[in-house]
Amino acid sequence: MTGLSTHVLDLTTGRPAVGVRIMLHMQGYPTIEGITDSDGRCKNLLGGEPLKAGRHKIIFDIGNYFTAGGHANVFLHEVTLDFEVSNPEEHHHVPLLATPFAVSTYRGS
Repeated sequence: MTGLSTHVLDLTTGRPAVGVRIMLHMQGYPTIEGITDSDGRCKNLLGGEPLKAGRHKIIFDIGNYFTAGGHANVFLHEVTLDFEVSNPEEHHHVPLLATPFAVSTYRGS
């Protein structure tokens, strides 16, 4: 399996973050957008196509998610991850663990 998937977990509730807007910027290509589903996942932003080799940016619009969820004080609005793909034949999974004040991520499988 190739491509890109992501999963957003709301650490304030311990539940999937449903409805988070995600944007993928790849050099030389139009921006691709997705929204997390009922499990907090955006399973394949590229529709099964592999990512191109090189540096890319994925942006998570967590500010609107937390504001809509009733959080009055939101510190982080957009989280941008700048990552590099060296092997486009591999699947890339980018999870985000989020609160209105802090995030964590890692290269998933």
